[in-house]
Amino acid sequence: MQFITHFNSCFGYADGARLALEGGCRWVQLRMKDASDEDVMSVAAVVGPLCRQYGATFILDDRVGLVGRVGADGVHLGKNDMPVAEARRLLGPDRIIGGTANTIDDVRRLCRDGADYIGCGPYRFTSTKKNLSPVLGLDGYRNILSEMRSEGLSLPVVAIGGIRPDDISALMALGVADIAVSGAVLNASDPVAETRLFENKIKTFKQTKRQ
Repeated sequence: MQFITHFNSCFGYADGARLALEGGCRWVQLRMKDASDEDVMSVAAVVGPLCRQYGATFILDDRVGLVGRVGADGVHLGKNDMPVAEARRLLGPDRIIGGTANTIDDVRRLCRDGADYIGCGPYRFTSTKKNLSPVLGLDGYRNILSEMRSEGLSLPVVAIGGIRPDDISALMALGVADIAVSGAVLNASDPVAETRLFENKIKTFKQTKRQ
């Protein structure tokens, strides 16, 4: 499971990352879209060491220029952020670079430009992101993944956008590689337990598929 940081009346960005890590998440994306670089670096100074403590991957959203300064493992780029190809030129071959997709054309571009994974969504409406792209639903993922297979495009697809634990089996049965969540964890009555629920659902599906 990937956890995308957010905030609410109870928890800040670093709090949410800590709770997700305590619940078993091992991939955290620090997303602070409207914050200054200074604020991002301040929170990253907490989240980065937490990720290292738990053996988790630490990804920055958008801020390519801060990746090296905060010791992040890579960056995730939205459709209006720096192009993946330019980020790859700046960061080199060893940093993880993910990109956002909503259509098969987005997927083709990300594959061509050297992304390592695709954050594809939204699955359903979510209030944690402004300027939301059209909702995909199961049919949208089915069509994109089918087109990818027919064209030999093999990047991992991570589903995102309003996903709940009960959605996991249906999404992963289509070929989705992983799930990204934000508000579903942060707004839960027990974020640690909710993270464990997501992680257990993902692990159970993968174990069942291997049998």
